Amino acid sequence: MGAHQDVPSVTTGLEARMMIRQGQWRRPTAGLAPGYVQANLVVLPRELAYDFLLFAQRNPKPCPVLEVTDAGSPEPRLSAPGADLRTDIPRYRIYRDGNLVEEVTDLKAVWTPDLVAFLLGCSFSFETALLQAGVPVRHIEEGRNVSMFLTSVACVPAGAFSGPLVVTMRPIPAALVPRAVQVSGRFPAVHGAPIHVGDPAALGIHDLGKPDFGDPVTIRNGEVPVFWACGVTPQAVAMHAKPPLMITHAPGHMFITDLRDESLAAC
Repeated sequence: MGAHQDVPSVTTGLEARMMIRQGQWRRPTAGLAPGYVQANLVVLPRELAYDFLLFAQRNPKPCPVLEVTDAGSPEPRLSAPGADLRTDIPRYRIYRDGNLVEEVTDLKAVWTPDLVAFLLGCSFSFETALLQAGVPVRHIEEGRNVSMFLTSVACVPAGAFSGPLVVTMRPIPAALVPRAVQVSGRFPAVHGAPIHVGDPAALGIHDLGKPDFGDPVTIRNGEVPVFWACGVTPQAVAMHAKPPLMITHAPGHMFITDLRDESLAAC
């Protein structure tokens, strides 16, 4: 069963965060608190924050910046006042020198006064709009994490940061692909329209049944794989660029803000 089925009483971002903070939800957040903006997390030492902000500015499709915190502060005051980025995400990943060294459920033991947190738009945020438009979202149907793939497409480098683009894949019935493009295109702050439709080999992806992150999902006859830029890209960048420390969410385990999805719609 998917998140939206397991926790029907969770109707706001605040309720979802409290459940996560109390250790009651450690699974991917797709379908949780529908209608509320979900975000990817990147945490870096202050000395690397400008380079990463520049990287995000040069790569807005995978890294659309929603908020940057003050150094040392775990509170995203603009998108979720009172929230705590150290405790309000189901699972975190800690990378040191490009290596994934630990996956944890809170950051209290590793948080220091020089850390800067970035919240990046997440494609989970336009899934409610897809569902409302009659476009199926398979990983929610199947209670799985979204499929994510490393690609052969290089991001535009900036300072210390470089590496490959990561994409999410959703199988869409061929007749509904234009609608999926149109609906997601209204949300440029959460990855916007797809970057590719069709042949995965064009992105250097060879087996849709073996995602690099997340879970495989069923692709039915008459469906087309549709690919969106993904906020897990910074994790691929961490493994490639090897900064001394980068903290992220675990793929699919997002931060849920108080912002409403529609507030990010471009039109």
